[in-house]
Amino acid sequence: MNTRRTLLVATLAAVISFSAQAKDPKELVIGTSSGPYADQVKLGIKPILEKQGYKIKLVEFNDYIQPNFALAEGSLDANVFQHIVYLTKFSADHKLALSELVKIPTAPIAIYSKKHKTLNDVKEGTTVALPNDPTNQARALVLLDQLAWIKLKPNTDPIKASEKDIAVNLKKIKLLPLEAAQLPRSLQDADYAFVNSNYALASGLKLKEALITEKISPNYINLVAIRTADKDKQFAKDLAAAYRSREFLAVTNKYFADYAKTDYQLALEKQ
Repeated sequence: MNTRRTLLVATLAAVISFSAQAKDPKELVIGTSSGPYADQVKLGIKPILEKQGYKIKLVEFNDYIQPNFALAEGSLDANVFQHIVYLTKFSADHKLALSELVKIPTAPIAIYSKKHKTLNDVKEGTTVALPNDPTNQARALVLLDQLAWIKLKPNTDPIKASEKDIAVNLKKIKLLPLEAAQLPRSLQDADYAFVNSNYALASGLKLKEALITEKISPNYINLVAIRTADKDKQFAKDLAAAYRSREFLAVTNKYFADYAKTDYQLALEKQ
């Protein structure tokens, strides 16, 4: 058993007493990463579903690997932490039958620094930490291209961009790929760091402190994932309806005002 699978077993042991019993369709175990998407469930989704008689157990993970395995193996009923590009690749790579249920309000990936107050300080040898998972690294590289710190090869697919697609390192920066969870801590050493919103906010960083944020592509709007076999079950319909509700829109406006809203939330605001 490798290290990641060992961690998975250890994490799932904490919820086995909840999920191993005869499954009550009104008992839901939702996995998420610590930070804003856990807060969305706690502040918005959990109260809505509890009014309908559900009992909600929230399990927080500290990486992007365990939640999908836990969902596929049945220890979770849903998870909330990823976008469709990541879900599609992860499911294909590991042969998991997982599907998108509903999109959610999403905070952008952003560049932070504890050493510099502006992006204009970039120079030869400047260290830039960025995610090492392929889909989020692509987002970072596209933004670096937009900043003219690097130049990507012509016709590079922005969803699949990697370091091998860098045609010219215009500013001669040094890229430091790290696991997403390590990026907030990298700010102690790196000049700049791309930090995913969930880890940024969980570590105490604020969106207004970012030096620049991406304009989120529809490909990178986060979502609720479930097992494909569960898409037509009542709990899935009720979970999706909770996210699509006016009650959750009010929670979004109160606590997550800087996030990119979903199409259904924008449509609600126009009614």
